[in-house]
Amino acid sequence: MIYLQLFWAFFYPGILGYGGGPASIPLIEHEVVDKYGWMTTAEFSEALALGNSLPGPIATKMAGCIGYEVGGIFGAMVALFATVGPSLLAMLVLLNILYRYRQSPRVKRLSGFVLPAIAVLLAEMTFDFMKTSLDIIGLLATMLLIAGAYVALEKLKIHPVFVVMTGLAIGGIFL
Repeated sequence: MIYLQLFWAFFYPGILGYGGGPASIPLIEHEVVDKYGWMTTAEFSEALALGNSLPGPIATKMAGCIGYEVGGIFGAMVALFATVGPSLLAMLVLLNILYRYRQSPRVKRLSGFVLPAIAVLLAEMTFDFMKTSLDIIGLLATMLLIAGAYVALEKLKIHPVFVVMTGLAIGGIFL
C-alpha cells in the first residue's frame, strides 16, 4: 500500500506542477507533509536543501530522497517513476501523433521551425562546454578529446554511449 501511496504522491505533482520542478515543490510538500505525514516540515526543508545542493532536476532528487526514506530502494524507484511518468506519457502521446501525421504539410512546417531552434540550443551548449573545458584542462587536452571522440564516432563507428562513458572515465581519472 505504501508504494501505491508513494506513486500517487509524486504522480499528482508531476501532472499538476506546470513550470517544472520548482513549481511542483509545494505540491510535493502538501502530499508528503500534510496528506501522508511521512515527514515534518523541517525534514522536508532539509530534503529540499539537500536537493538544491546537488546538480539536476529538483523534483526527481526530491522524489528519490523521499521515496528512499519512506520505502527504501524500491520506494525511491516508484517515486522517481511517478515523477517522470506524466512527462514520459505526454511525450509518448505527442510523438505518436507527430509520427502519425509526419507527412502532413503542417507537421513538416513545424519541423522546419523546430529543428533550427534545436540546432542553436545544441550549438550554445557545445560552446559552453568548450569554454569550460578550455578553462579547466587547456587547449591541447580539449583538442585531443575532440579528435579522439570524432575518430571513435565517425571513423571507428563506436556507439556514442561508449564514447561518452570513455570520456567520463577519462575525466574521472585525470581530473
